[in-house]
Amino acid sequence: MKLIQSRDNAFYKQLRRLAESGRERRKRGLSLLDGVHLVESWERCHGPVEQLIVGESALAGGEIAAYVGGREVTVLADPLLRELGIVDTPSGLLAVVETPAAKFTVDLAGDAILLDGVQDPGNLGSLLRSAAAAGIRQALLSPGCAAAWSPKALRAGQGAHFLLDIHEEADLAAFIADYRGTVAVTCLEGASDLFASEWQGPLAWVFGAEGQGVRPALIAAAGLRLRIPMPGAVESLNVGAAAAVCLFEMVRRRA
Repeated sequence: MKLIQSRDNAFYKQLRRLAESGRERRKRGLSLLDGVHLVESWERCHGPVEQLIVGESALAGGEIAAYVGGREVTVLADPLLRELGIVDTPSGLLAVVETPAAKFTVDLAGDAILLDGVQDPGNLGSLLRSAAAAGIRQALLSPGCAAAWSPKALRAGQGAHFLLDIHEEADLAAFIADYRGTVAVTCLEGASDLFASEWQGPLAWVFGAEGQGVRPALIAAAGLRLRIPMPGAVESLNVGAAAAVCLFEMVRRRA
């Protein structure tokens, strides 16, 4: 066990670069996981984490101390851990892991979630979490989406990333053109009631940016345009909430 208390420590400087720079994470092919739940989820899917970092006070007792007991860890003084700013409320446990690549090529006949310019990492992680919970196994992210493997997206995903094949910088229009199932999108114009519409077979759900929504060209290419009935005096739902409604309507029907 090694205790780091200085900002000038070489390892801490490397860790800080990873925490602050998505470019550095992509260059080195590394991701940062925060919290016991996320580290446990990783280890169930990928095996033991080799590089664990623990806040000094977290070793005093509790869940983190129990989890890392007997394992080789690097200990950071609490102020140094907070200064990394990986997430708003750091748990006291970090892991450095190799960013997984998609295991398979895109499946043109399987369910999918397509994210078009979703820029908020929290929303992106929540969307991936809902997709994984609904049994979807592939996610395609357009250019302009938040980085799927950023610490905040990973925190919001709560392990969903490790259950999905995630394809970043994907050409959604090309996927839609070749897709052998039904492409579904939520919109207002020319849309049918989500709960009254009929569909069957595999579905590719398209969800768009928080402000702009799905690009018009992708809406035009979708075979199924849906609207979520909202009897209350609210114009729209957060993209994460809308996606959860749609995905679990799919689950309900298939059940």
